[in-house]
Amino acid sequence: MKISYIGLDLIKSYETLQLTAYRALKTEKYLTIGYGHYGPDVKEGQTITKEEATELLQQDVQTAENELNQLIKQNVLLTQNQFDALCSLVFNIGVGKFRKSTLRKKLLNHIQSVDCEFMKWVYSGGHYVQGLYNRRKKEVELFLS
Repeated sequence: MKISYIGLDLIKSYETLQLTAYRALKTEKYLTIGYGHYGPDVKEGQTITKEEATELLQQDVQTAENELNQLIKQNVLLTQNQFDALCSLVFNIGVGKFRKSTLRKKLLNHIQSVDCEFMKWVYSGGHYVQGLYNRRKKEVELFLS
C-alpha cells in the first residue's frame, strides 16, 4: 500500500514547512527541516528548497510505508484510512518506537482496541505536548473512518 493524499495532507498539516533547520522541541536530540524531516543529517543553519523538502518527505513517508507493508505481509488487513493514519504516526514517532509499541502488537494480534493506543504518543522527552495530542486525535479519527 501507499499513503494517499489524505494521509500526506494530515502529515503536512502538523509538519509545517520550514526551509531552515530548527529544533522543534527543547527535548529533541536532532534538528528538523522541511516537512518534519528529523535526524543527524540535519545541521545547524542548513537551508533547503521546497522541492528538496518534498523529496525528504517522500523518503521519510516511504520508510513508514515499508514498515506498515511488513505488517500487511503478516496478514494484518488495513483500510486506506487506517494505513494513512498509521503512516502519520510512524512518520512522527519513528520506526524503532513503532516496532516496540503495544499498538503494533495489537495490530499483529488482531486486537480491536488499537485506536486508544495512538493517544499514548502525546509526550516528547517525558513532557505532554498539546500539538501531539491534537495530531493523535486526528489520526484516530482517520483510523476509525
